[in-house]
Amino acid sequence: MAQTARPNSADLKVSFEFFPPKSPDMADQLWQTVKALEPFQPDFVSVTYGAGGTTREPTLDTVGRLIRDTSLATAAHLTCVAASRQEVRQVVDEFKARGVKHFVALRGDPQGGVGTRYTPHPDGFENAADLVRGLQDMGEFEISVSAYPEKHPESINDAADIDMLKRKVDAGATRALTQFFFDNDLFEQYLNRVRSAGITIPVVPGIMPIQNLAQLKRFASMCGASVPERLDHRFEGTDGDPQARAEVAADVAAEQIVDLAKRGIEEFHLYTMNRAPLTIATLERVGLGPKSRRNVSGAAA
Repeated sequence: MAQTARPNSADLKVSFEFFPPKSPDMADQLWQTVKALEPFQPDFVSVTYGAGGTTREPTLDTVGRLIRDTSLATAAHLTCVAASRQEVRQVVDEFKARGVKHFVALRGDPQGGVGTRYTPHPDGFENAADLVRGLQDMGEFEISVSAYPEKHPESINDAADIDMLKRKVDAGATRALTQFFFDNDLFEQYLNRVRSAGITIPVVPGIMPIQNLAQLKRFASMCGASVPERLDHRFEGTDGDPQARAEVAADVAAEQIVDLAKRGIEEFHLYTMNRAPLTIATLERVGLGPKSRRNVSGAAA
Protein backbone atom coordinates (compact mmCIF):
# COMPACT_ATOMS: atom_id res chain seq x y z
CA MET A 1 0.00 0.00 0.00
CA ALA A 2 1.37 3.40 -0.92
CA GLN A 3 1.81 5.91 1.86
CA THR A 4 -0.38 8.99 1.70
CA ALA A 5 0.88 12.13 3.44
CA ARG A 6 -2.15 13.63 5.13
CA PRO A 7 -2.83 17.31 5.81
CA ASN A 8 -2.85 18.76 9.29
CA SER A 9 -5.85 19.64 11.44
CA ALA A 10 -8.65 18.48 9.13
CA ASP A 11 -11.73 16.98 10.74
CA LEU A 12 -12.96 14.95 7.82
CA LYS A 13 -16.61 14.00 7.50
CA VAL A 14 -17.93 11.37 5.13
CA SER A 15 -21.25 10.18 3.79
CA PHE A 16 -22.01 7.08 1.71
CA GLU A 17 -24.30 6.41 -1.22
CA PHE A 18 -26.06 3.08 -1.79
CA PHE A 19 -28.48 1.89 -4.45
CA PRO A 20 -31.48 -0.40 -3.93
CA PRO A 21 -30.77 -4.06 -4.74
CA LYS A 22 -32.34 -5.74 -7.76
CA SER A 23 -32.02 -9.37 -6.63
CA PRO A 24 -31.68 -11.43 -3.44
CA ASP A 25 -27.94 -11.82 -4.03
CA MET A 26 -27.55 -8.07 -4.49
CA ALA A 27 -29.58 -7.51 -1.33
CA ASP A 28 -27.21 -9.76 0.63
CA GLN A 29 -24.26 -7.80 -0.73
CA LEU A 30 -25.84 -4.47 0.19
CA TRP A 31 -26.56 -5.44 3.79
CA GLN A 32 -23.10 -6.92 4.23
CA THR A 33 -21.73 -3.61 2.97
CA VAL A 34 -23.95 -1.63 5.33
CA LYS A 35 -22.82 -3.77 8.27
CA ALA A 36 -19.16 -3.27 7.34
CA LEU A 37 -19.45 0.51 6.86
CA GLU A 38 -21.75 1.38 9.77
CA PRO A 39 -18.86 1.41 12.30
CA PHE A 40 -17.25 4.27 10.35
CA GLN A 41 -20.06 6.51 11.61
CA PRO A 42 -20.78 8.53 8.46
CA ASP A 43 -22.67 11.80 8.79
CA PHE A 44 -25.42 10.18 6.72
CA VAL A 45 -26.05 7.64 3.98
CA SER A 46 -28.26 8.06 0.94
CA VAL A 47 -30.21 5.63 -1.23
CA THR A 48 -30.77 6.32 -4.91
CA TYR A 49 -34.20 6.49 -6.54
CA GLY A 50 -34.70 5.60 -10.19
CA ALA A 51 -35.99 8.34 -12.48
CA GLY A 52 -39.69 7.94 -13.05
CA GLY A 53 -40.02 5.93 -9.86
CA THR A 54 -38.42 2.83 -11.41
CA THR A 55 -36.99 1.75 -8.04
CA ARG A 56 -39.75 3.15 -5.86
CA GLU A 57 -40.53 0.07 -3.79
CA PRO A 58 -36.94 -1.18 -3.46
CA THR A 59 -35.82 2.31 -2.43
CA LEU A 60 -38.63 2.62 0.11
CA ASP A 61 -37.82 -0.81 1.52
CA THR A 62 -34.08 -0.11 1.69
CA VAL A 63 -34.53 3.28 3.33
CA GLY A 64 -37.03 1.86 5.79
CA ARG A 65 -34.69 -0.94 6.85
CA LEU A 66 -31.72 1.41 7.21
CA ILE A 67 -33.74 3.66 9.51
CA ARG A 68 -35.27 0.77 11.43
CA ASP A 69 -32.32 -1.58 11.80
CA THR A 70 -29.20 0.61 11.82
CA SER A 71 -27.86 3.72 13.55
CA LEU A 72 -27.29 5.46 10.21
CA ALA A 73 -28.90 8.82 9.47
CA THR A 74 -30.55 8.03 6.14
CA ALA A 75 -31.47 10.27 3.21
CA ALA A 76 -33.75 9.23 0.37
CA HIS A 77 -33.11 10.34 -3.19
CA LEU A 78 -36.21 11.72 -4.89
CA THR A 79 -36.80 12.52 -8.57
CA CYS A 80 -39.68 14.17 -10.38
CA VAL A 81 -39.35 12.79 -13.92
CA ALA A 82 -42.63 11.44 -15.35
CA ALA A 83 -44.51 12.13 -12.11
CA SER A 84 -47.27 14.56 -11.24
CA ARG A 85 -47.03 16.75 -8.17
CA GLN A 86 -49.61 14.55 -6.47
CA GLU A 87 -47.62 11.40 -7.26
CA VAL A 88 -44.47 12.98 -5.83
CA ARG A 89 -46.35 14.04 -2.72
CA GLN A 90 -47.58 10.48 -2.27
CA VAL A 91 -44.01 9.16 -2.47
CA VAL A 92 -42.84 11.80 0.01
CA ASP A 93 -45.60 10.78 2.39
CA GLU A 94 -44.48 7.14 2.12
CA PHE A 95 -40.90 8.13 2.93
CA LYS A 96 -42.09 10.26 5.84
CA ALA A 97 -44.00 7.28 7.21
CA ARG A 98 -40.72 5.37 7.28
CA GLY A 99 -39.00 8.15 9.19
CA VAL A 100 -37.22 10.03 6.40
CA LYS A 101 -36.21 13.59 7.31
CA HIS A 102 -33.58 14.19 4.63
CA PHE A 103 -34.07 14.13 0.85
CA VAL A 104 -31.62 14.36 -2.01
CA ALA A 105 -33.82 16.21 -4.50
CA LEU A 106 -33.01 15.54 -8.16
CA ARG A 107 -34.79 16.15 -11.40
CA GLY A 108 -33.73 12.77 -12.77
CA ASP A 109 -32.65 11.62 -16.22
CA PRO A 110 -35.04 12.09 -19.18
CA GLN A 111 -37.35 9.15 -19.81
CA GLY A 112 -35.58 8.49 -23.08
CA GLY A 113 -32.25 8.20 -21.31
CA VAL A 114 -29.18 10.41 -20.99
CA GLY A 115 -28.76 12.58 -24.08
CA THR A 116 -32.46 12.79 -24.93
CA ARG A 117 -34.62 15.86 -24.41
CA TYR A 118 -36.19 16.32 -21.00
CA THR A 119 -39.87 17.20 -20.92
CA PRO A 120 -41.53 17.98 -17.57
CA HIS A 121 -44.71 16.14 -16.64
CA PRO A 122 -47.62 18.47 -17.51
CA ASP A 123 -48.81 18.39 -13.90
CA GLY A 124 -45.37 17.90 -12.37
CA PHE A 125 -42.36 19.82 -11.16
CA GLU A 126 -40.46 21.68 -13.83
CA ASN A 127 -36.97 20.94 -12.53
CA ALA A 128 -34.99 20.21 -9.36
CA ALA A 129 -35.37 23.78 -8.05
CA ASP A 130 -39.14 23.45 -8.40
CA LEU A 131 -38.99 20.09 -6.62
CA VAL A 132 -37.02 21.59 -3.72
CA ARG A 133 -39.63 24.33 -3.42
CA GLY A 134 -42.37 21.71 -3.41
CA LEU A 135 -40.64 19.70 -0.69
CA GLN A 136 -40.56 22.80 1.48
CA ASP A 137 -44.35 22.81 1.35
CA MET A 138 -44.61 19.11 2.27
CA GLY A 139 -42.77 19.13 5.58
CA GLU A 140 -39.65 20.15 7.46
CA PHE A 141 -36.85 18.33 5.66
CA GLU A 142 -33.14 18.63 5.23
CA ILE A 143 -32.68 18.94 1.46
CA SER A 144 -29.52 18.12 -0.48
CA VAL A 145 -29.19 18.62 -4.23
CA SER A 146 -26.74 17.75 -6.99
CA ALA A 147 -23.88 19.84 -8.37
CA TYR A 148 -21.65 19.34 -11.41
CA PRO A 149 -17.99 20.40 -11.33
CA GLU A 150 -17.74 19.74 -15.09
CA LYS A 151 -21.21 21.08 -15.91
CA HIS A 152 -24.42 19.12 -16.29
CA PRO A 153 -24.57 17.63 -19.82
CA GLU A 154 -27.74 19.58 -20.57
CA SER A 155 -26.50 22.97 -19.35
CA ILE A 156 -25.68 25.31 -22.23
CA ASN A 157 -22.69 26.76 -20.38
CA ASP A 158 -21.07 27.07 -16.95
CA ALA A 159 -23.05 30.18 -16.08
CA ALA A 160 -26.37 28.44 -16.71
CA ASP A 161 -25.21 25.51 -14.62
CA ILE A 162 -24.29 27.74 -11.66
CA ASP A 163 -27.57 29.61 -12.05
CA MET A 164 -29.52 26.34 -11.68
CA LEU A 165 -27.61 25.51 -8.51
CA LYS A 166 -28.41 28.97 -7.15
CA ARG A 167 -32.08 28.46 -7.95
CA LYS A 168 -32.04 25.22 -5.97
CA VAL A 169 -30.37 26.93 -3.04
CA ASP A 170 -32.80 29.87 -3.17
CA ALA A 171 -35.63 27.32 -3.10
CA GLY A 172 -34.32 25.83 0.16
CA ALA A 173 -31.47 23.38 -0.50
CA THR A 174 -28.87 23.29 2.27
CA ARG A 175 -26.16 21.04 0.78
CA ALA A 176 -24.91 20.12 -2.68
CA LEU A 177 -23.41 16.71 -3.47
CA THR A 178 -21.31 16.69 -6.61
CA GLN A 179 -21.06 14.36 -9.55
CA PHE A 180 -17.85 12.32 -9.28
CA PHE A 181 -14.70 13.85 -10.76
CA PHE A 182 -10.98 13.11 -10.77
CA ASP A 183 -9.37 16.50 -11.44
CA ASN A 184 -9.27 18.48 -8.21
CA ASP A 185 -8.24 21.64 -10.06
CA LEU A 186 -11.54 21.52 -11.95
CA PHE A 187 -13.42 21.17 -8.68
CA GLU A 188 -11.58 24.11 -7.11
CA GLN A 189 -12.32 26.28 -10.15
CA TYR A 190 -15.96 25.24 -9.97
CA LEU A 191 -16.17 26.00 -6.26
CA ASN A 192 -14.70 29.45 -6.88
CA ARG A 193 -17.44 30.13 -9.44
CA VAL A 194 -20.08 28.87 -7.00
CA ARG A 195 -18.84 31.14 -4.23
CA SER A 196 -18.56 34.10 -6.62
CA ALA A 197 -22.25 33.60 -7.40
CA GLY A 198 -23.07 34.10 -3.71
CA ILE A 199 -23.79 30.41 -3.01
CA THR A 200 -22.58 29.60 0.49
CA ILE A 201 -23.97 26.13 1.24
CA PRO A 202 -21.53 23.21 1.59
CA VAL A 203 -20.53 21.75 -1.78
CA VAL A 204 -19.50 18.19 -0.97
CA PRO A 205 -17.19 16.43 -3.44
CA GLY A 206 -18.47 13.13 -4.77
CA ILE A 207 -15.64 10.59 -4.62
CA MET A 208 -15.83 7.47 -6.79
CA PRO A 209 -13.33 4.75 -5.81
CA ILE A 210 -12.72 2.99 -9.13
CA GLN A 211 -14.08 -0.55 -9.06
CA ASN A 212 -13.58 -1.06 -12.83
CA LEU A 213 -11.83 1.57 -14.96
CA ALA A 214 -13.34 0.50 -18.30
CA GLN A 215 -16.88 0.57 -16.91
CA LEU A 216 -16.20 3.89 -15.22
CA LYS A 217 -15.11 5.43 -18.52
CA ARG A 218 -18.33 4.34 -20.22
CA PHE A 219 -20.43 5.76 -17.38
CA ALA A 220 -18.42 8.99 -17.27
CA SER A 221 -18.92 9.55 -21.00
CA MET A 222 -22.69 9.52 -20.47
CA CYS A 223 -22.73 11.96 -17.58
CA GLY A 224 -20.18 14.48 -18.76
CA ALA A 225 -17.36 13.58 -16.36
CA SER A 226 -13.78 13.36 -17.61
CA VAL A 227 -11.32 10.58 -16.78
CA PRO A 228 -7.68 11.80 -16.91
CA GLU A 229 -5.15 9.78 -18.90
CA ARG A 230 -2.99 9.53 -15.79
CA LEU A 231 -5.45 6.96 -14.43
CA ASP A 232 -4.67 4.64 -17.34
CA HIS A 233 -1.02 4.82 -16.34
CA ARG A 234 -1.83 4.20 -12.66
CA PHE A 235 -3.79 1.03 -13.47
CA GLU A 236 -1.41 -0.20 -16.17
CA GLY A 237 -0.42 -3.83 -15.62
CA THR A 238 -3.15 -4.60 -13.07
CA ASP A 239 -5.71 -6.24 -15.39
CA GLY A 240 -4.82 -9.75 -14.27
CA ASP A 241 -4.21 -8.87 -10.63
CA PRO A 242 -7.40 -7.93 -8.71
CA GLN A 243 -5.46 -7.24 -5.51
CA ALA A 244 -3.03 -4.86 -7.21
CA ARG A 245 -5.94 -3.15 -8.98
CA ALA A 246 -7.75 -2.65 -5.67
CA GLU A 247 -4.60 -1.22 -4.06
CA VAL A 248 -4.21 1.31 -6.87
CA ALA A 249 -7.89 2.24 -6.72
CA ALA A 250 -7.74 2.89 -2.99
CA ASP A 251 -4.53 4.91 -3.36
CA VAL A 252 -6.09 7.06 -6.11
CA ALA A 253 -9.24 7.80 -4.11
CA ALA A 254 -7.31 8.50 -0.90
CA GLU A 255 -4.89 10.82 -2.69
CA GLN A 256 -7.81 12.75 -4.13
CA ILE A 257 -9.40 13.19 -0.71
CA VAL A 258 -6.10 14.20 0.90
CA ASP A 259 -5.42 16.79 -1.78
CA LEU A 260 -8.91 18.25 -1.43
CA ALA A 261 -8.50 18.36 2.34
CA LYS A 262 -5.30 20.35 1.86
CA ARG A 263 -7.40 22.81 -0.16
CA GLY A 264 -9.78 23.24 2.74
CA ILE A 265 -12.47 20.65 1.96
CA GLU A 266 -13.66 18.68 4.98
CA GLU A 267 -16.75 16.77 3.77
CA PHE A 268 -16.79 13.94 1.23
CA HIS A 269 -19.57 11.84 -0.31
CA LEU A 270 -18.37 8.36 -1.33
CA TYR A 271 -20.11 6.39 -4.05
CA THR A 272 -19.77 2.89 -2.61
CA MET A 273 -21.40 0.91 -5.46
CA ASN A 274 -22.73 -1.26 -2.60
CA ARG A 275 -19.25 -2.67 -2.01
CA ALA A 276 -17.35 -2.20 1.23
CA PRO A 277 -13.70 -3.28 0.71
CA LEU A 278 -12.58 -0.44 -1.55
CA THR A 279 -14.46 2.17 0.46
CA ILE A 280 -12.88 0.90 3.69
CA ALA A 281 -9.39 0.81 2.17
CA THR A 282 -9.82 4.41 1.02
CA LEU A 283 -11.03 5.60 4.42
CA GLU A 284 -8.22 3.85 6.26
CA ARG A 285 -5.64 5.49 4.01
CA VAL A 286 -6.85 8.92 5.07
CA GLY A 287 -6.98 8.01 8.74
CA LEU A 288 -10.69 7.36 9.20
CA GLY A 289 -10.94 4.06 11.00
CA PRO A 290 -14.05 2.39 12.43
CA LYS A 291 -15.79 4.22 15.28
CA SER A 292 -13.42 7.17 14.98
CA ARG A 293 -13.21 10.64 13.54
CA ARG A 294 -9.43 10.87 13.70
CA ASN A 295 -7.27 13.92 13.26
CA VAL A 296 -5.56 13.48 9.91
CA SER A 297 -2.14 14.87 10.83
CA GLY A 298 0.84 12.67 10.19
CA ALA A 299 1.55 9.95 7.63
CA ALA A 300 -0.75 7.10 6.69
CA ALA A 301 -0.07 3.71 8.16
